[in-house]
Amino acid sequence: MPLHRTRPHDASPTRRGVLASALASGLGLDLLGLLRARAEAKPVPTARGGASPPIRSCIAIFYYGGPSQLDTFDPKPDAPAEIRGEFATIATSEPGIRVSEHLPMTARVMHKVALIRSMHHTNRLHDPASIHTFTGRLPPQGDFELFAAVPQHFPSWGGTVAYMMRDRDLPVASAALPFAFHNVVETPCQGGGFLGPAYDPFRIEGDPEAGSYRAELLSAPEGVGPDRRRRRRDLLDAIEGRSESPHEAAMRRHYDKAYRLLASDDVARALDVGREDPRVLARYGAVDGPWAQGSGNGAGQAQGRNLRGRNLLAARRLVEAGVPFVNVHDFRQQGQNWDSHAQNFQQHREHLLPPMDRGFSALIEDLDARGLLESTLIVALGEFGRTPRINKEAGRDHWPDCYTVALAGGGVRGGAVHGASDRFAAYPTADPVSPADLAATIFWRFGLDPASEIRDAQGRPYKLADGEPITSLFG
Repeated sequence: MPLHRTRPHDASPTRRGVLASALASGLGLDLLGLLRARAEAKPVPTARGGASPPIRSCIAIFYYGGPSQLDTFDPKPDAPAEIRGEFATIATSEPGIRVSEHLPMTARVMHKVALIRSMHHTNRLHDPASIHTFTGRLPPQGDFELFAAVPQHFPSWGGTVAYMMRDRDLPVASAALPFAFHNVVETPCQGGGFLGPAYDPFRIEGDPEAGSYRAELLSAPEGVGPDRRRRRRDLLDAIEGRSESPHEAAMRRHYDKAYRLLASDDVARALDVGREDPRVLARYGAVDGPWAQGSGNGAGQAQGRNLRGRNLLAARRLVEAGVPFVNVHDFRQQGQNWDSHAQNFQQHREHLLPPMDRGFSALIEDLDARGLLESTLIVALGEFGRTPRINKEAGRDHWPDCYTVALAGGGVRGGAVHGASDRFAAYPTADPVSPADLAATIFWRFGLDPASEIRDAQGRPYKLADGEPITSLFG
């Protein structure tokens, strides 16, 4: 990722800078990113809305491609067949709320789930819709897909939270797994943006075949063991000396964070999902189980789906290890995601909804059993929904005009429904919610004032979020 600030052309590298760069490269860490800390806005706790105490963590589950609202959480059983679709509805643990028949496990925990049925925006393509979703800002390029890599401008949810928590000196403030998502190029909404790469997520790669995870920052290069790292750190200390500018003090803090991360076992243990009780693994669908059998998709695809359950289990373990923000990306790119332009019902029935149902409900129950649900907000969503009218390929196309977001934990009022859609789930009819409002809600639940300012590399001020928190869903 390119730097957000550059050295003046007439400046020459200093001895300290050269040695520091060499040390950083020898560690095998992206320390360049870790050195981009900025000391600007401070966390501002807020009690607006009278909600329960601020959350300690958030798990954002991204169903990339866009699930159908009509075939998940906002069914319209009385609509014509060409709108209603093939699925029946079932009652849930919350009286009055019905969901798709292919979400039976989620139906049993609906009294712990809140639904926003009036999410909407105007971006009809994957990249701009994802950028709007995860930054709460309109995409700088407009409603156009990206075919070449561009720098990220606005920070993501996780990047903003990591920045606002920078004084807490956390080894990992934001993490993302099991890959960076993309359409053609990596979508520029997954990192720190103008706050700098120090606030990019700690990236964790999943291996579908092995069912395991790898984090590059936890692995030093071959031949660089603890003793060499210690000698390099001593050399760095000698270079820095005791007289430090504010920028050098920031550099030192982030070097220290990198070294502690290398020395810490907490994150590595969290990623060792195989430590879990086999019954917990089975509950998440993280091993072969009845839901994955008999689909005729072959072992490779079954393992890929099982990784989806492991992703959520890994997220719970990261939260347990003290990571405040975890992004879980469900499917990477075209042909492997929720973008059901053709065979929508077959795709949802056979490939998409069963693991979603099992994993989402398991995460809620697991966090609850461990006493973590009230302090952990789960946000589950796509970048948009699907068209109410079924197309000639038995599919549904992109539809940002109205779709559903599911929330659980974090002080949410279980069984609550915010907003409403019309009889075809096409447009909001009450309490419309924008990506800016959702961003404000997440920051507010962390005890951050959405009106707090952050600044870009040119010093221009921005609010944390331009929307208003949905306080009625909490407390």
